Amino acid sequence: MNAQNLAQQPINTSANTLQPPIHEVFVHPGNTLQAPGRQRYQVILAGNRFFHIKETATGRVRGFRADHNEACALARNLEASH
Repeated sequence: MNAQNLAQQPINTSANTLQPPIHEVFVHPGNTLQAPGRQRYQVILAGNRFFHIKETATGRVRGFRADHNEACALARNLEASH
């Protein structure tokens, strides 16, 4: 292949872009706070053993915790308070 053919090759950027995993809050099927499948808060890995609790409607961070279980508990508490 020459340089011109290489320039025309598509670049796969999805393999080069790393996104932090997103852990959505579990909503029990009997929960009537919101429609199924629509969580108000997400727990997002924000660093090494550090998690943000993000409001899905606005994208704003509403809290943070260093422990994943505590972050999920905070997200559940925030869900229950609305």
